[in-house]
Amino acid sequence: MKYKFQIKLVLGLLILLRCSLSIAMSDAAATSINALGLDLLKQTSASSNSVLLSPYSIQCAMAMAYAGAEAETKQEMGRVLHYPENLDIHASMAELQKGLQTLVEKSQVAAEKSKQSAPRDPLMLSTANRMYGQQGYNFRPAFLNLLAKTYLAPFEAVDFLHRAPAITAQINSWVESRTKERIKNLIPPGALNELSRLILVNAIYFKAPWEKAFTPSSTLSEPFHLLDGKSIPVPTMANQQSFGYADYPNCTAISLPYAGNEITFLILLPKSGVGVLEKSLSLTFLNECARLPNREIRLHLPKFKLEPPTLALGTQLKSLGMRHAFDEPRGTANFNGIAPKLPTDYLYISDVFHKAFIEVDEKGTEAAAATAVHFATRSAVIIRDPPLEVRIDQPFLFAIQHRNSGACLFLGRLVDPR
Repeated sequence: MKYKFQIKLVLGLLILLRCSLSIAMSDAAATSINALGLDLLKQTSASSNSVLLSPYSIQCAMAMAYAGAEAETKQEMGRVLHYPENLDIHASMAELQKGLQTLVEKSQVAAEKSKQSAPRDPLMLSTANRMYGQQGYNFRPAFLNLLAKTYLAPFEAVDFLHRAPAITAQINSWVESRTKERIKNLIPPGALNELSRLILVNAIYFKAPWEKAFTPSSTLSEPFHLLDGKSIPVPTMANQQSFGYADYPNCTAISLPYAGNEITFLILLPKSGVGVLEKSLSLTFLNECARLPNREIRLHLPKFKLEPPTLALGTQLKSLGMRHAFDEPRGTANFNGIAPKLPTDYLYISDVFHKAFIEVDEKGTEAAAATAVHFATRSAVIIRDPPLEVRIDQPFLFAIQHRNSGACLFLGRLVDPR
């Protein structure tokens, strides 16, 4: 009996150790996702427009590119993308993806059980990666194998030299199919040409019902105060329930749970303007918002839909310090891990295209995004207080956040719900 007990104890410790390591691995990916998302959001702070990003999608695509970077190009990318030293970022991204897939499977099981009493749709969260490379180009097998194994990104040989417009349409069609037709024309016309050699693409689609849906009959026209001081009437939902809530010096934070309570819609309502709030955001604060204490709230939230045009993120990434990857100064790009760097033929990132979509209504949220990295070549606890009334009636920041890791799948600024 003594030996059996010892064996069971050792197995238990091994299981606990594996869980602990898994959490640490996914946390590293979540940190890099949120840090880059905040950097890119702050890059847009001078704009008075609404903004929508998927830090998760951007990091997935950039991590695939990073897998082939070497020397100073790799060091620069690692700094800008906030990759920790001495940690395998690819294993970390894979671990986070595994955790997201697990919660989707749990949601499907819960939805199946709910058919017996109160039917509810499952949470939908799907991601997909893909490589499109010039046929006959000397890509390194180790790079293709890493992306195929870790990111589940199959390689498709195409002919950019003679069919660049057709390949553009082909990639855009794949993205559209993976995002339920929400992301169209990710790559603009003319972006690919005879010098294109590799496109790394990530697509993400999210659709989830609220844990407790808003009642459509409670949606009324209420004023929303714009940045210029004007007020406009917008359809505004209302719901009273237990939401995550905290009052901070610079904002009010509220989190609305989706079905299963493992992904939330985070609202940050500023007290001194949305631009001031953006500049003060930090990783620590975002992580804290993933686990807000609950409070009974009567919430007024405008319905909205955002579908900004394709963003070319190359300028922002370069301004953050990622210059060698874009071959600045000329000749410094080093993606020898993707294909041999020759004096007369080498790869560099031409641009990074990103496009996102979100719609929030009484039932829940639908969101999608896609990112493409374009490589070209050169010759060279519940609080029992009375219900609190909260009106989201001015420009605010928002995120779709994975509670366990804190990772922001989507991050944005809404200045006008119309």
